[in-house]
Amino acid sequence: MASPRPTSDHPDELVTAPTRRPGGRSAAVRRRVLDAALAQLVQHGYDSLSIEVVAERSGVHRTTVYRRWRDVGGLLADVLNEAGADAWRPPDTGSLEGDLVAVNREVYTALTTDPVTVALIAASFRSERAARALSAFWAGRYDRCADITRRAVDRGEVPAGTDARRLLIATTAPLYHELVLLRAATDADLPDRVARSATTAARAGAFADP
Repeated sequence: MASPRPTSDHPDELVTAPTRRPGGRSAAVRRRVLDAALAQLVQHGYDSLSIEVVAERSGVHRTTVYRRWRDVGGLLADVLNEAGADAWRPPDTGSLEGDLVAVNREVYTALTTDPVTVALIAASFRSERAARALSAFWAGRYDRCADITRRAVDRGEVPAGTDARRLLIATTAPLYHELVLLRAATDADLPDRVARSATTAARAGAFADP
């Protein structure tokens, strides 16, 4: 499942002392500010974030940043809102187990190799606006993944009435629990193992509406 991504391919390569530019509401200004906020978050943590720091790092006047985003929560919420507007779709491997394994491998990769994902999750515990935006982001991802359950029902792999949200949460939640909450050692077999367990439960009707 694709996770929140930076608004540019290399947010850590932003110029650290840019020439000042006039403020504005253009897409280019928005991109520059959001990239700066993400780079600062990843490199120095949530406590280092402020409108002033992001303005300095982006080269956008602080009054423009204040006017458009108001505070750090607004910046992070906008990062997540932009990420949620992408074109990501769930994989279609031809089987429920294959689809769930593919989704879990994406989640696992994001949680073990992508500092942006982990930084945004951590920030959501510090900012109510970021928390709401992150919840909306994941809700959108789960809504898109409903296609996985629909296809499995159509193929006769799982009972009609199988709840897509419950199935996907059961599939992905153990990864967040192990890697984010418990900070367990990485285990390359974990995504596949959990996906297979969820598939077995779904086939037995564990997620079907009564």
